Amino acid sequence: MARTVLKFGGTSVADLDRIAHVADIIAYRAGQGEKLAVIVSAMSGETNKLVGLARGAAGDAINGDHFDDEYDVVVSSGEQVTSGLLALSLRKRGLNARSWLGWQMAMKTREGHGSARIDGFEDSGLADAVDGGEIAVIAGFQGVTEAGRVATLGRGGSDTTAVAVAAALNAVQCDIYTDVDGVYTTDPRIVPQAQRLEKISYEEMLEMASLGAKVLQTRSVELAMNHRVPLRVLSSFTALGEDNPGTWVCSEEEIVEKQVVNGITYSRDEAKITIYGMADRPGTSARLFALMGREGVNVDMIVQANARGEGRANMVFTCTTADSAKAETVLTAQRTEIGFEKMDVARDVAKVSIIGVGMKSHTGVAETMFDALYQKNINIDVISTSEIKISVLIDADYTELAVRALHTAFDLDAQ
Repeated sequence: MARTVLKFGGTSVADLDRIAHVADIIAYRAGQGEKLAVIVSAMSGETNKLVGLARGAAGDAINGDHFDDEYDVVVSSGEQVTSGLLALSLRKRGLNARSWLGWQMAMKTREGHGSARIDGFEDSGLADAVDGGEIAVIAGFQGVTEAGRVATLGRGGSDTTAVAVAAALNAVQCDIYTDVDGVYTTDPRIVPQAQRLEKISYEEMLEMASLGAKVLQTRSVELAMNHRVPLRVLSSFTALGEDNPGTWVCSEEEIVEKQVVNGITYSRDEAKITIYGMADRPGTSARLFALMGREGVNVDMIVQANARGEGRANMVFTCTTADSAKAETVLTAQRTEIGFEKMDVARDVAKVSIIGVGMKSHTGVAETMFDALYQKNINIDVISTSEIKISVLIDADYTELAVRALHTAFDLDAQ
């Protein structure tokens, strides 16, 4: 039987009862003859607690996005606890199970503590153990640097661990168990008529993850796409034996009928920064965004237009709300060097996006989107496009109205 990777998120292992249910799921699947590697997150809320402890102990030594190796030692311990508890629960059921930490399976990462990137795996015997019938219960979110220190992968890093392990083991699939039963056309809390998708392409899922959907971590989808790892998102909250098909994330070629638009996403964590009267000459934009890069400000939408004054331009860009304060401070300090007249920061904005591989071969998509927003009297501040998505920046008060209007306009409401 081929190898399969399972991953269980924090809500799935939130307490001992949930861990026992997860153990039942694993026991059932092992009983079907599957060779299993299981990746686990920390118990729900545990990582936030550990981050608070680390910051409290370190004080000013941990500032903003600056992390060190001891910080990672602390915050990665939540996954260690979960992996041990689940292994014990599996052994209680008579199964051959063992916990594996990041350093034990030799998942090598770079030095970027708090947001380390995976370089690869050394031969640690993991594949042989799985092939021999052991259920490997792996602590997600963590790896080991060349210096032998623990390094964590950032928020949602257990998803990335799962996909990386699946790629390394040449697994036939990677099942991501979570608290939802699949990927939906939009947030069902806003649109009750939202539909669960049977399949979605890697490209669409990558856009949805980066544009506000919380189902999968962006890096995990990118890794799955690069290594062609079949992903499935399904619920860990269904009873054993219940229908639980989930949503497959796969290559575009595996989807026979492609919707023009497959999903509507939104993000309220947005800020719009407008720079007026910037010098319109070569190199100005490069200096501006190099400054943002050095400060760790992740810039998203960018629009430049001519200003009224000769030789001047206006620049608009978006970033996260948290980054906006940092951007405002540094731009104010560098106003003379960059050369602009004034700046405005708006934090009452939201980004709403439509995503679909069918947009590649269909015309009129933008017209349908903009008309749907016009019919609801929703004004558009900024527009950004790619081959398979269109994003608009709007007043945050209209977020839910916009999502509902677009979901209906593109015929995504469940019949």
